[in-house]
Order: sequence, then C-alpha cells, then structure tokens
Amino acid sequence: MALNVKTRILFYSKRLSIYLVRYPEGHKVVPHVDMVSEGRLYKLNCVLVKPKTGGEFTCEKNVFNLFGRVILFRPDLYQHRVSKIEHGNRWLLSFALTQN
Repeated sequence: MALNVKTRILFYSKRLSIYLVRYPEGHKVVPHVDMVSEGRLYKLNCVLVKPKTGGEFTCEKNVFNLFGRVILFRPDLYQHRVSKIEHGNRWLLSFALTQN
C-alpha cells in the first residue's frame, strides 16, 4: 500500500543509505522480509513522529528496541511489519547498512 508515502533519500552509497520517510494516515506495511543480493542488511529506524493511534512496528527479532522509537534489526532475516496508521502520520529516519 503506497498511500502517498513520501521518501526523501538523504544519502545513498553501496553500503549505507539514509532515508526520511513520511507514512500517512491509512497506510500499513504488510509482513515481509527485505531481500539483499549479498551480505547482511542492518536497519536502524528512528521514529521521529509517532501517529496518534496505530502505526506500531513489530519484528520477529530486534537487535534492540528503545521505547519503540529507536530500533535496530535485521530486515533480511526477520519478518517485520507496521500496523495500519489510524490517526496521524508516522515520520521515520531510516539508516540501512549493508555488510559483506
């Protein structure tokens, strides 16, 4: 579902990418695993703005999760999702690191 998701690429290289993403009300991310062609993928997601209701991130296994705001996980190994955003927007600063 791509209900006006706004993604701004702040930095992009072979090993590190940084994105600022706005997920609008009504959006959800279905359970999935991110595919990588080689190596290991780590994501550090910083939730800058939480929606008033909904938009909760869940993952089968996190490296760490600080108060649902700063989450480090392996999206290439573990299924993850975001519940439907009922009210408000979700702003995310996401760092993706690929390690060979």
